[in-house]
Amino acid sequence: MTEVHETGQGRRRPHVVVVGGGISGLAAAWRLCRERHDVDVTVLESSSRFGGKLLVSALEGVAVDEGAESVLATRPEAVRLISEAGLGEDLVHPSAATPRLVVDGDLLPMPTGLVMGVPTDLAALARSGVLSAQALARLPLDHLLPATPIDDDVSIGEYVGRRLGPQVVDRLVAPLLMGVYADRAVQVSMRAAAPALFEAIRHERSVLTAARQVRSASRGDGGARLPVFAGVRGGVGRLPLALAEGLRAAGVALEAASTVRELHRTVSGWELVVGATNDSRVVRADAVVVAVPAPAAARLLRGCCLQAETELADIGTTSVAVVTLLYRAADLPGGDLPDGSGYLVPPSENRPVKAATFASHKWQWLSDACAPRGLVAVRASLGHADDVESLQRDDDDLVRLAADDLAFVARLGRAAPVATRVSRWGGGLPRYAVGHVDRVARITDAVDAVPGLAICGAELDGVGIPACIARAERAATRVSQHLGADGQWRHG
Repeated sequence: MTEVHETGQGRRRPHVVVVGGGISGLAAAWRLCRERHDVDVTVLESSSRFGGKLLVSALEGVAVDEGAESVLATRPEAVRLISEAGLGEDLVHPSAATPRLVVDGDLLPMPTGLVMGVPTDLAALARSGVLSAQALARLPLDHLLPATPIDDDVSIGEYVGRRLGPQVVDRLVAPLLMGVYADRAVQVSMRAAAPALFEAIRHERSVLTAARQVRSASRGDGGARLPVFAGVRGGVGRLPLALAEGLRAAGVALEAASTVRELHRTVSGWELVVGATNDSRVVRADAVVVAVPAPAAARLLRGCCLQAETELADIGTTSVAVVTLLYRAADLPGGDLPDGSGYLVPPSENRPVKAATFASHKWQWLSDACAPRGLVAVRASLGHADDVESLQRDDDDLVRLAADDLAFVARLGRAAPVATRVSRWGGGLPRYAVGHVDRVARITDAVDAVPGLAICGAELDGVGIPACIARAERAATRVSQHLGADGQWRHG
């Protein structure tokens, strides 16, 4: 099948295909449409819906995010895109409630002043009771120890463990990393996960001093602490819906249930084989943006870009699940959940729920939706790189596992959830191993050497929504700047 895209004068319009309709693919299409009005854009998504890991749905009449529920507000990309999509008036920040930490089965206050788990306020850390007296006494040694070699990258868990001791890693660093990467701290690249801290320790022997420098730099001009996170009233899952609506209005073709099985470079551009093997079609394009997870991207680039294919195939993934539970407030001890926005769980606790969010405490809009129904909402995260057994349970068993663990840790008494939902994200998180930044640089260089090809996705510059958007916009700008009005790729 040959697809021809013509202008009103009969001249063929350049055609760009975005493979993948998650936040990266939608953001790439959005930026391309804003930068170029003379191209046709098609977004091909293999699943039945757009949005990827951003999804909001109703449970007992209450809208709750099934995937990510917030965006990093200290970066501009997500906040800006939310506004561009028409949701600026619904941009909100979490309540002042803070998470707690599970230590020996008890909920303790999370120490203030942490930089990816590295403490900057030792007095506040001591008051929290999170660390033992022995672990606290070890911290000042960081100022006396010789410099720890870091080379081009280092495991954040190994580095902090050497400087500050294993309990700091277990109780402070690991719970924060687990909530983002669902991976062990010793497996996560500092350069990728905490780039500001990595740069600071390259010039500062003490990690405590380096963390203080990073924290100080993150404050506003007046010294005030800037909001770290933001959300959308009604759920962050509204963002891809708004983007899809805006893209359709701009004339972009959004095709769900359209799996791209093969990608081939031709003399004049690209051919994409779309659909089942017994019912496929060929879509032709002048440029392609690959916006799918690493395993799928590696398969698509087979034969097109060997270096990128090889590097992408070496990026591992982790599966996770989010169990949403609604409780009747009247059934809970004291008529509510415990204070705070939820809790994080250190690996040494050996609990199935690695993190819980008291969502109706964290978000005022959600509290307003739950209160008239006499409900409270909780999100429990399960599964990580070293725990595949939990996710092998069926949905009912997984709900029981989450509810029983919540009942013990959060002291919910005999309260049982009145409504639940299991959201599984198989292979949903890429693993950011040591050397990840250099790997991504090699992928980028290899892809940039191929005319008419660009790539974006969570496996590259960060799993957070702003990082995905930033990389998507880079991909769109690459296409916009190099694709001529005649469909020819301009080098240089």
